[in-house]
Amino acid sequence: MEEIRLGALGSGTIVHSILDNVARTDGIRLEAVCSRSAERGAALAAQYGAEKAYTDLDALLSDEAVNTVYIATPNLLHYEQARRALLAGRHVICEKPFVTRLSQAKELAALAAERRLFLVEAAPTMFLPNFRILRRELPRIGRVRLVLSNYSQYSSRYDAVLKGERPNIFNPEYAGGCLMDINFYNVLLNVALFGRPEEAVYYPNLYPGLADTSGVMLMRYRGHVSQNAGAKDTWGVNFFQIEGEGGYLYVEDGSNGIKKVRTVTRTSDEVFNSQPDPDRWFYEIQELTRMMLADDRDALASHLNVTLDTVAVIEEARKGAGLLFPGDEGFRGACSPELP
Repeated sequence: MEEIRLGALGSGTIVHSILDNVARTDGIRLEAVCSRSAERGAALAAQYGAEKAYTDLDALLSDEAVNTVYIATPNLLHYEQARRALLAGRHVICEKPFVTRLSQAKELAALAAERRLFLVEAAPTMFLPNFRILRRELPRIGRVRLVLSNYSQYSSRYDAVLKGERPNIFNPEYAGGCLMDINFYNVLLNVALFGRPEEAVYYPNLYPGLADTSGVMLMRYRGHVSQNAGAKDTWGVNFFQIEGEGGYLYVEDGSNGIKKVRTVTRTSDEVFNSQPDPDRWFYEIQELTRMMLADDRDALASHLNVTLDTVAVIEEARKGAGLLFPGDEGFRGACSPELP
């Protein structure tokens, strides 16, 4: 592939974050957009220099100029839209969370492999230079015993919840909730560094009729335990800390962005940062483009394996917590807990 010609499916805030950096990167460009709203789609296309705006996915997939589809729609739609794109012979970059069930993720991975297509989750974490630093520094702190993290970011759409509305981001009908959004980054970073845990348990705060608005994920590994808090109904200090027998690693601002890495041992205290650009999506698009144009299938397969393990961990934990989505056995609609 000489150039990534992108068809963007969706028109929300995250799409702008991605397309801002597509515009800064050689080898990738926006070819077309697809949005349910003709007005929003046309505005998005005009803003980023694309000449085509569709309101139907089939129309986008029929456009031979589009060789890669970027999916940024509500969580529950990812699986079917990615499947259709792969069947149409398009490479797929899918926003996090990838899909809701491991069976879906495995099916998509097999389909992409069969058709020699790229399939990758659009989460910045593993594309970041500071992630590579974090992985490099890990042996310096000795045997890991404890991981603590927090990612809390008060959502303006939680205000809508308090007014009695049901925004998609909190709606189980669309696979919404904090674990599928904010706390996802904590889970992904754990899996990327340590692999799949032996056990994952989630303790959610629920809002009547909706999914989780905050919660704590416990991940038990052989030799250490990881405690991960995430919230869209509060805010606080975001961090990711790995504690070993010989020191600790502290990630400033937490798992979503890995702003800086501090390594503290009994004899040293050092801070590392290889990300002078403050936009984490810049590094994601730069590295994704490099991998795809270089046909670096080993690197992309490594990313996809982490994606599959992350899907499995989140599925296990959310189902154990009673957070069910359409298609899950026993799903009967929205959760209905009582407020304390």
